[in-house]
Formats: sequence, structure tokens, C-alpha cells
Amino acid sequence: MFKDRKESVALFGGSFDPPHFGHKAIVKEALRVLDIERLIIIPTFLNPFKLGSHASPVKRLSMSKEIFKEFQKVTIDSYEVDRKEATQTANTLKYFQQIHSVKYIIIGADNLGTIDKWYNFKWLNSQITWVIATRGGYGLDTSKLRDFKILKVEADISSTEIRKGNKIYMNLNKRIDRIVTILDEKKAEEIEVFDLKDIDYISERVVLATSLGGKHSLSLSEHLKDKLKPLGEEFLHIDESEDWVVIDMGDILVHIMSSDYRQKYSLEEFLTELSSRKFNEA
Repeated sequence: MFKDRKESVALFGGSFDPPHFGHKAIVKEALRVLDIERLIIIPTFLNPFKLGSHASPVKRLSMSKEIFKEFQKVTIDSYEVDRKEATQTANTLKYFQQIHSVKYIIIGADNLGTIDKWYNFKWLNSQITWVIATRGGYGLDTSKLRDFKILKVEADISSTEIRKGNKIYMNLNKRIDRIVTILDEKKAEEIEVFDLKDIDYISERVVLATSLGGKHSLSLSEHLKDKLKPLGEEFLHIDESEDWVVIDMGDILVHIMSSDYRQKYSLEEFLTELSSRKFNEA
């Protein structure tokens, strides 16, 4: 008699351009506090409120699958990417309501100011409970929402504020040189630095390096921590595996990848295109 029972889910849509630690923190907290059987992440083909994205839809879908793969109750769905057009949230909800019992839609607090401008908002507002992920610098005016929950996400730290409060951030180039030197001394290969200052990205610099495989990625990460923490560097978040280590230092993001993973995800192509826009738009 339970054959037709639908799985209870929350939907979390967005550009994920790229997916990052803030998104991960939202997912972790949502899984902890929401009464759901599954959380469905839906990368957009194109955000209806944007003219384009930095990475292609397929690339963003692939990166999302990689960064969220540790969560057993999370599914990355290609519905909007497969449609190959900007898809309104109301239409996405209608699609998933055919398959699941959709209880929640997760959004960031930065969406609250314009949420009533969303297509078919009145209907949308009547269907689900909104889950609002807190974000530094944005208020929580929920007066337009019928029903909502607040998701307190502590990982949403402003790198700008960190830089203001810590003098170490004043000489960015020197810090980058230090990171590159440590990686080079410990046999990292193909080290590249991408300048993303003034670009809408989660860090000002990205360091990309190739490990020798095995536990070398983890070893390089440990060397960076051992050398840089005594100098005052802050390691806000680290994701580690033998194939891909990501270190968030606020205004610097370090990717240490095995050769196979670097070739598979072509991250340098994405970062090269992204950094080139800084000059094309100047």
C-alpha cells in the first residue's frame, strides 16, 4: 500500500558557478535540520535573472556532482541543464511535484529583496516552505513569505571583512609567492596562479597545482598548513581526498589535484576564461 508514496524532498537550485564551500555548508545544515528524505540540487542552465555564466552548464553540473558526492541523501539533477534554456523556479517545482513530495525550496537571504518578482510567485509561495540560508550583509525580511524556516549557516564568512581585520591580507602577492614556493619545494607540478580580483568570484586568487598522485595531495596540504599557520594564515575550510584537495584561505583558494582529475575537470580552462574577462571588460 506504500507503492505510491512520494519521497519527501527539498529543492536547492542555483547557478553553482562554481559550487563552493558556502553551498556545502548550506547542504550540511539543511540535511541536519529539515525533515526530508532527500535534498535535490538543481544547477541552472541559465539563471533567469542573469545574462550568462562563467562556466558552461555541463561543467557546473559536473563540478556539482564532484563537490557534493559525499552526501548520501543528496542528488544532483540535470533537469534544468537538459532543458537548455532558462527555467523558472515555478516550472521546476511543478516538474518535481510529479515525482516527489516537495516540502521546501532553499534560497539565500540575498534573494529575499526581489523574491516577489519571481515568475508565478503567488502560486509558488502557496506550495512550499521557504528555507532561507543566512548570508553576511543581507537582512531577513520574510514579510512576503507565507511560511519559512531560517537556516543559520556559519560558513558564510565575508572574505572582505577578514581582510579588513587582519594585516596579513595586505600583501597578497607575497603570500601567493610563499604558497607557490612551498608547493614547488614539495614536488608539486604545473603550478598556476589566476588573478580574479574585480571578478565576481569567491576569491581574489586561485592557485592550481598537480600532485604526484596517491597521498601526495594530502602531504602538500599538510605542508602548507605547517608552514603558513605559524605566519598567521587562516585556513577557513579544507576538503581533502587523494585526488583533489581544496583549501579556502578567504581571498586565496588552493586546488591540489591529481593529474587524472586535473585533466578530467579542466579547471584551468574555466579559470583562464574567467580571468580573461577581467581584461576584456576593463
